[in-house]
Amino acid sequence: MHIDILGQIGIAIVAATLFAIAAKHLRQPVVLGYMAAGVVIGPTEGFGWISTHDIEPISELGLILLLFMIGLEIDLKKLRQAGVPVVAAGIGQFLICVALGLGLAPLIGFHSGGATYSPIYYAVAVALSSTMIVVKLLYDKFELDSLPGRITLGVLVFQDIWAILFLAVQPNLAHPTALVLALSLAKGVGLIACALLMSRFVLPVVFRSIAKLPEVMLIGALAWCFGVSMLASWLGLSREMGALIAGVSISTFPYNLDVIAKAISLRDFFITLFFVTLGAQIPRPTGEMLLLALATALFLTASRFLSITPILWSLKLGNRASFIPALNLSQLSEFSLVICSLGVGLGHIPESLLSLMVVTLVITSLTSTYGILFNHEIFERVNPLLVRLGMRDLSHEGEEAHEVPARPIVLLGFSLDASSLLHELLLKDAGLAGKLAVVDFNPDVKKELDRRGIANVYGDIGHSDTLHHANIADARVLVSTIPDPFLKGTSNLRLLRQLQRLAPDALKIVTAHRLPVAEELYAEGASFVYVPRLMSVRELRDVVLTALHRDLEDERREAKEELLTRAEVLP
Repeated sequence: MHIDILGQIGIAIVAATLFAIAAKHLRQPVVLGYMAAGVVIGPTEGFGWISTHDIEPISELGLILLLFMIGLEIDLKKLRQAGVPVVAAGIGQFLICVALGLGLAPLIGFHSGGATYSPIYYAVAVALSSTMIVVKLLYDKFELDSLPGRITLGVLVFQDIWAILFLAVQPNLAHPTALVLALSLAKGVGLIACALLMSRFVLPVVFRSIAKLPEVMLIGALAWCFGVSMLASWLGLSREMGALIAGVSISTFPYNLDVIAKAISLRDFFITLFFVTLGAQIPRPTGEMLLLALATALFLTASRFLSITPILWSLKLGNRASFIPALNLSQLSEFSLVICSLGVGLGHIPESLLSLMVVTLVITSLTSTYGILFNHEIFERVNPLLVRLGMRDLSHEGEEAHEVPARPIVLLGFSLDASSLLHELLLKDAGLAGKLAVVDFNPDVKKELDRRGIANVYGDIGHSDTLHHANIADARVLVSTIPDPFLKGTSNLRLLRQLQRLAPDALKIVTAHRLPVAEELYAEGASFVYVPRLMSVRELRDVVLTALHRDLEDERREAKEELLTRAEVLP
């Protein structure tokens, strides 16, 4: 029975929805649900309710929109400010992983020659990690703004840029002479330059003129997306690369968030069809395929630690900030499937390589989900082994340099609130600088505190040894300003119990993010419980009540002046 294209799209969307719900309940990426739906309703191993030949042209729209929106989220200004660790890791990770992949591919049966370029596709695919999985899980764990989180996101941005460069040469891999590849790269660079010039001198005028017409804003952005995609195709480059460049070129516009918000539904609809179509083409994996996928998953994970961890450790970021970004990035990217799918369409690689990448994506999505959820706990288990292998942590260097003397006040963990508290204490009495100590595992914080002459111990406040080195037994006041969602491997309640054992005579100030938690901490014997929302809202209350009777110009001026006077460790 033949089903027309609208019927096939309907079946695909319904099946994708059902399988996505199942994936969500199993705490897996919805992409896996979409591909599973394709397997079930597709012609290869399923019921044959859809024809990939009919849906594939429409699904390509989703791919173009996906890459356009990835480009919109790449902020080149922030990339320039990323710092040496992110740049070094972003460049080194990809190059090292590609080199390792090129070495492994022939060993597992993917040889080059003739019309196949399997080794390069294999190497590039395993060098890319999943933005979708990483960002979602780090966001849920409140780790996007942590040092390992910022490094992780920076490496992902660099991977997107590497992908752009590969997409530039991909159509011409069939003629891999130096001249052809150089010409292809030149076309790519020319397209990027043209797009950036347009975004600098022409597009701002266009977008300002349509900004007053919200219904036209999305159409204008999509026109730019498909215009650059068509130009890329005309130049012999991939349309997908053009979409990515189109997004990057307007990523710094003030309207990009509005465009993303309006285009996301379109993208989700079409990209769902893309992954359903991809799943519909997957053959049943053989035992050999499963073994290859397991080997690839193990190799991918190992390659992250071989490429990222040594670079970050050599820059003296400490074992935690060197280990966790590598663990966070230990999965295959959806972008890898995109690249391999395009490679199959161009005749560069066999479908078996695409199938291998799909199975590897499934495996690494499962393993990396738990790896990210328990990244700090895994680090605590592995760190002693790293130290024995010669990776001396910052805490060991500190112990050799000097023993931190006892201080009356010890700040346990250095959050944004702790940074502001330190500023206020020193503003009140500069002499307190010699009466303070800080315990934290952020190497950037340690460097700045060292520069300011503030005693500090590098380490995890959840460890008794770390607290012992901070001499908390002789402290008068112990302060934890980090609420439970941001604490790694411990909680304020567990910390309080630990402090009562190690420093029974000290006054203990801990933090609660919810009122029942505060009550529990008081019941456990806390000297004082800091509830940030209760204290901050009192000042906000006064501002709101003042606004009922007059304008807020005086308050606004005072607040702006105060911002200029604060010289905090964490601005």
